[in-house]
Amino acid sequence: MDFSTILNSPEESIEFGRKLGAQLRGGEVIGVCGPLGSGKTHLIKGIAAGAGAKDSRHVNSPTFVIVNEYSGRLDIYHIDAYRLNSVSEFEMLGFDDFCTPDSVVLIEWADRVASALQTLDYLRIELEHAGQTTRKIHIRNTPDYIHYS
Repeated sequence: MDFSTILNSPEESIEFGRKLGAQLRGGEVIGVCGPLGSGKTHLIKGIAAGAGAKDSRHVNSPTFVIVNEYSGRLDIYHIDAYRLNSVSEFEMLGFDDFCTPDSVVLIEWADRVASALQTLDYLRIELEHAGQTTRKIHIRNTPDYIHYS
């Protein structure tokens, strides 16, 4: 299922992500794409909170460390592919090891490693600017058990 909506503020993005994250069961890979400043990290902060991250205030973009791990109801791996130079660097992170039935893998800048994801049935989220604080969000390949309302 595909879904699109408008998010009017960073707080709305976080809340939308929280509702999405609360429905995750484990085993999901979520690729988040969009230009700089489009709200990828805000959305991921919400998803991590909904998936049970113990302290979502510490969810931030792992731009320099590449991978952050958050514990909670599910193991959450937050990967930032922005600084990766190749798909092989992404694979060397141990991406396959992160993909377990008890984990959620969130990938910022997933478009940079799309060829490594092409064999996966992953949820793809695209964000785009629609104003100073407004964002359009497009979601593709939503599992049947996730509902947006």
